[in-house]
Order: sequence, then C-alpha cells, then structure tokens
Amino acid sequence: MDSLIISGGRRLEGVLAAAGSKNAALPILAATLLTHETCALNRVPVLRDVSTMLTLLSSLGVNVRRGEGGVVEVQAESVEHLTAPYDLVKTMRASILVLGPLLARYGKAEVSFPGGCSIGSRPVDLHIRSLEAMGATITVQGGYIVAVAPSGLSGTDFTFDTVTVGGTENAVMAAALARGRTTLRNVAREPEIVDLVRFLKAMGAEIEGEGTDTLEVMGVDSLQGTTWQVMPDRIEVGTYLVAAAATRGKVRIEGIAPQLLGVVRDKLIEAGADITEGDDWVALDMQGRRPRAVDVVTEPYPGFPTDMQAQFTAMNAVAEGTCCVTETIFENRLMQAHEMKRMGAEILIDGDSAHITGQANLQGAPVMASDLRASASLVIAALVASGETRIDRIYHIDRGYENIEGNLQCLGADIRRIST
Repeated sequence: MDSLIISGGRRLEGVLAAAGSKNAALPILAATLLTHETCALNRVPVLRDVSTMLTLLSSLGVNVRRGEGGVVEVQAESVEHLTAPYDLVKTMRASILVLGPLLARYGKAEVSFPGGCSIGSRPVDLHIRSLEAMGATITVQGGYIVAVAPSGLSGTDFTFDTVTVGGTENAVMAAALARGRTTLRNVAREPEIVDLVRFLKAMGAEIEGEGTDTLEVMGVDSLQGTTWQVMPDRIEVGTYLVAAAATRGKVRIEGIAPQLLGVVRDKLIEAGADITEGDDWVALDMQGRRPRAVDVVTEPYPGFPTDMQAQFTAMNAVAEGTCCVTETIFENRLMQAHEMKRMGAEILIDGDSAHITGQANLQGAPVMASDLRASASLVIAALVASGETRIDRIYHIDRGYENIEGNLQCLGADIRRIST
C-alpha cells in the first residue's frame, strides 16, 4: 500500500497545467453507451476512478482504447452485457451513471448499489424515481438495481426533491433517447453537467437549459459519435491554489477559464490572496503573507462546493483568526479534522460545523486519509507543517488527482511516494 511522505515548510511556487475534470469525464464516458458509433475524448485524466469506469465499460462489451495524452476512444457498437457488477461498482459511486444510458438504449439495466468514499449517505432514490417517471419498472434484487423498460422510455415532467448531480446526469442521459419531451426541474447546475449536456448535444441530442435549474429534452431516435475535449478540473485547480495560499506561495495554473472557480476564487481573495487572471489561466500570489481565516458554508452550485471544503479547512487551520466551516451536503465530511488535530490544528467539531482557530504552525505526524478530498486536505496541512508527515491510505487521492506528488514537486514541495 502506498503512502506519501512530506517534509513541510516550503512555499509553493511555479506553473501547472490544469488536468481534465474527473467529475466531467465519468458521466461523459457513461454517455458513450447511448450510441453505437465511436466517441473520441480528449483530456481524459489518468485517474483510478477513470480506469474503473473504462474497465466497467469493457466488462459490458464496449470497445475501449486509451491512447497517449489523455485520448480515449469508446465504441459501444455491441454491448454484450447489461449488468454492472458489484466488484467494480463497489469501488466507485459514479458507476451508477451507466444505469440511465443502458436502460434508455436497451430497455434493461442491472447495476449494483454503488460504493466510493465513506462520506455519509448518498441515496440513489432520486436516480430511480426520475427513471420510473419515464416509465421504467425498477426493483432491488440481491443488492442490484434492476430496471426494465421493454417498450422504451417516455418523456415526462419530473421535479427533483433535492438537487442531485448524479441524479441529474442519469436522468438527462436517459431522456435523450426517450420518446417525446422530458422536463427536468430543480436539476443540478454544476459546470460538469453543462459539459455533459453539451457533449450530448454534440452527439445529436436536443436539450435546452444547461446551466439553469430546468432542462428541456426532446428525445431522439438515435445519437451519433463525436469528438470532445473534457473540461478542466476546477476542483484540482482549486486544490493547488489553496495549497499555495496555505504555504504563503505563488502559483499560476494554465488551461482553465477563471470563472469556473466561482466562489472558490472569491474566498481566496477574502483570505488575502492576490488573484490575477486571463482568458485561460489564473494566478495566486500571497506575497509571503499568512492567509486570513474565512467562513465557509457548502451549498449546491453556484454555492461553495463540498469538494473544496476539506482543502479550506486545512488552509484555515494555519490562517490568522478564527472561522467556521459548515458542511451541509454530506454528514460525515469533516472527518479530516480529527487527523489534522493530530498535527496540532485547533478545531472544534459541533455537529456539521468545524470551529477553527488558526495556528501559526502545525507539526508533522502520521495521519490517515478517509476519502478523496480529505486526502488532499492532509497533503495541504503537511506542506505547511514542520517536520515530516506520513499520509497513509492514499489510494483515495489517486481517485481524483493525477500525479499529485509530481505536480507538487514541480512547485517546490518536498514530497515522495513510498510503497510498503
């Protein structure tokens, strides 16, 4: 099992290129099931979750070819199996995204209940209800979601009870091949969903409303292949910007439109960062200053993203002042705070909130990652801490960050990976 060894105390300085977005690539890969023609995808990140999705597609009989430089070609001409097995689905929650496409194209799908990070309950009932509204019959058999629609799916008017990213993605993919018009209300508005919808439109889908809380989908008989470049990963970029801010450093990230960062950019400015930007780059400079503590409340997009909460918790642990970080999306997503306290962070957990008093210094210690973003937050804390920190269970971080140690080494960090 791999671990990261980090000797902290160095300011991060340098230039990085944004990688492709994991959260956009996974639903786009699932959407390739909607056509028998070849889809050529560019800037697909080399990540464990992406590899799992490609393996899942291959297990269904899809022809998958991975080339150099983030190029992936997928052709689902003859899907031989309609079951997403437990052994694959248990490792990655996004596996459930094959449910809608398989059901829409073949009238049947069986998907094991999904796994992934241990960050609380993330029920799939909204995925199921939206598909049932389109005419599917869905049961649970032996731990599998079994969905059938032998006569195909039909358009519907469906309102999500709560905003759900995965539920929105499954529903819009299914609706693309459903008969008639589907109106999806109270949908998630994340940029990654906009990227998925635009990919579907490039395949010939008729969809309006991306980026709003209502999607109008007129189903078509079939979709064709296309070539697409996956959007940059705003969470990865945000993570490196926060790491630079925590270490009082200076970093420039190329290949991303600054507006994708949204409220994360605003919170970094509130923390005292000097932010400059161009059409496809963003730069942060702390000018050697310690960051200021900032309050954070996670919300659905365009609010503060839950996927950046842990990173800001780490920055706040070494910031000037006191603040409160409140997690409203997932009930167990403050677990990283307990590991940070081993490093000297002053954090009081009160329900879904972390009350943080920033410390001038943290101390290196052995810590253990509990989920993907918690892993990143512990890396940030370790980059600031004096002495050596060992982070175990970093298989979590490999799910969402491509070569994180190599990128941080390019910025001057003393970090290495070891295998035990």
